[in-house]
Amino acid sequence: MDSGEITASKAVGLHFLCVVGLAAGYGIARVGCDLSLVTDPARTLRLLLVVEGPVIIGIYGWVRRDRGHCSYWKAVSRGLLGLPIGALLNAFGAIVLGAPVGLKYWLSTIYWSSLMSLFTFVPAVCVFGTSRTDWQRILAYSKPKEGIDCVISLPAQGAVIGAWLGAWPMPLDWERPWQEWPICVTYGAIAGYSVGMFASAVFVQLLRRKVHVKDD
Repeated sequence: MDSGEITASKAVGLHFLCVVGLAAGYGIARVGCDLSLVTDPARTLRLLLVVEGPVIIGIYGWVRRDRGHCSYWKAVSRGLLGLPIGALLNAFGAIVLGAPVGLKYWLSTIYWSSLMSLFTFVPAVCVFGTSRTDWQRILAYSKPKEGIDCVISLPAQGAVIGAWLGAWPMPLDWERPWQEWPICVTYGAIAGYSVGMFASAVFVQLLRRKVHVKDD
């Protein structure tokens, strides 16, 4: 784990726990509190954030780089600090792209951007910290070079693309309740994140096979 290597089985296990966290959060909202994204997006997103946050920060703290100099709790603290920073970046991007800014939506925007931070920013902060080399590699290359790069970048990219595609129905005059901000955007982000997690496990296996072929 020090070198950033991760097996396909570990990637599947990691992503499985993330999916369980999302499912548990939505189940608590739906069954325990009689909430849904359509009826009360802000409170539902808050529950998703409360349940999924510790899962993602805890898991990615476990697969941190440079374990000799970074303890588990240091990685967790980095994730906690990175959460609001990533939320600000996601909120800014959403507003620039047309998200509503009225008082009616501000709570939903805060919780949505925090959930997006968990999907996109927090994993990299937990694993890489402030390593300039690792961040440059993640941001500069479209093809991940290591297994951990796939585990971090592909779900993040999937969440962003999914949120963007999910925003398409918002301006249409269908007058459906799920067209409200940020309901369809959240569904799109979760769907894209899930696809990205599946793709990352596949890419991890392909990268490991490629390495083995070169070694042979």
